[in-house]
Amino acid sequence: MSRKSGVSRRKLLLSAGAGVGGALLLGSRPVSASAAEGPGREVSDGALVSDEHAPSANFRPVAVPNGAKLSWRLVNGVKVFHLVAEEVEHEFAPGLKARCWGYNGRVHGPCLEAMEGDRVRIYVTNRLPAGTSVHWHGVLLPNGMDGVGGLNQAPIRPGQTFKYEFTLRQHGTAMYHSHHDEMTQIGMGMTGLFVIHPRKPLRVVDRDYAILLHEWRINVGASRPNPNEMTDFNVLTMNAKVFPATEPLLARTGERVRIRIGNLSPMSHHSIHLHGYEFRVTETGGGPIPEPAQLLDPTVLVPVGGTRTIEFVAHEPGDWAMHCHMTHHVMNQMGHQAPNMVGVDVNGLDQEVDRVLPGYSAMGQTGMGVGMAGMAVPKNSIAMLGGEGKHGAITMGGMFTILKVRDHLAGHGDPGWYEAPKGTLAALASPEDLKRDGVDVARAGLAVDASDGRGGEG
Repeated sequence: MSRKSGVSRRKLLLSAGAGVGGALLLGSRPVSASAAEGPGREVSDGALVSDEHAPSANFRPVAVPNGAKLSWRLVNGVKVFHLVAEEVEHEFAPGLKARCWGYNGRVHGPCLEAMEGDRVRIYVTNRLPAGTSVHWHGVLLPNGMDGVGGLNQAPIRPGQTFKYEFTLRQHGTAMYHSHHDEMTQIGMGMTGLFVIHPRKPLRVVDRDYAILLHEWRINVGASRPNPNEMTDFNVLTMNAKVFPATEPLLARTGERVRIRIGNLSPMSHHSIHLHGYEFRVTETGGGPIPEPAQLLDPTVLVPVGGTRTIEFVAHEPGDWAMHCHMTHHVMNQMGHQAPNMVGVDVNGLDQEVDRVLPGYSAMGQTGMGVGMAGMAVPKNSIAMLGGEGKHGAITMGGMFTILKVRDHLAGHGDPGWYEAPKGTLAALASPEDLKRDGVDVARAGLAVDASDGRGGEG
């Protein structure tokens, strides 16, 4: 995250309450909380903010698909937030719910959004049956506010409320999570995003999205995650949802899009791939990357405990997949105990097994793509593969979502499936096409020129 040096006490006091929206006094002119949009919700206390220290008009509030942002109020120039750690019944997708631990009735916790230079005060109330703490992951702050239970502070006991307070000296994408019995509490869902906007942004974006990656072990039919799992995670989420419950990301053609991706999975890095685009990796958890050093890539590896920010111009309309490219991370509740059935002749097997296991149906002999999306599943579990698309079943689940780019968008709702213009949709080849291009299907694969690997003529 970007560090900002040389900020005087006077400047911090002047800028502490500044935001594009909320209660803001430019010079000495009061502006009501409902007069503009901004991160969260402010209540004015009459603080004075000079025009010099007001944020740029280029500020764009972050959007959290399937998530929420934590409201706040301004008290004597300080932005005040209140997090409540508690047990939450969370739905990962229709058919799969679990009793998790989160904040403010949500898994993951609501996104905190503030400005570089803000003074923030964050109260944390513990309604869990165990002690907890909150670590502000990637935030530059005094040691006593770092939130490691037993090291930097006493644990927050059940029923207690602790106060954290510090000035934001940087901008970028940070996170927060429990740092007391971390294996259990992160494994149960106690994580969230902390987005800190620059007061004077260098680049203007039209869409600013934030996604938090996570992984869970939830056995089929179980009602709680298993935080003791070390390797075999079977529910992999974007903002605590699996496909087909992940909300699409929307953009109009020509808009500049920013996607912030954080990873607080217990064990796994995630290779996030966006179809149809190359993007620039513009930030890490350490802050902005100088433009000459920005990588141009369609895939970004987001390490455990790390954040990566990507930017691109949405120049190509369509429905574009965005997902982890680790193939088992786009499955739902997949078990690794089943035998490999690929290529097995199961003729007559169903009838034989049905004698001892009524309703048995062999599967997997041609892979996982046939019948998986609509198959019957036990109570409180979901199919391994996702949902219906425009052209049939989308054989993906888990850490998968869709970027929907359109020339025109009406509001913020899902615009539906993309209609490919004539001549731009892959379809069944006609006999005329095959004949024209000299494609002999019966001899396919036999006419390979392996002489020099170049193929073609001359």
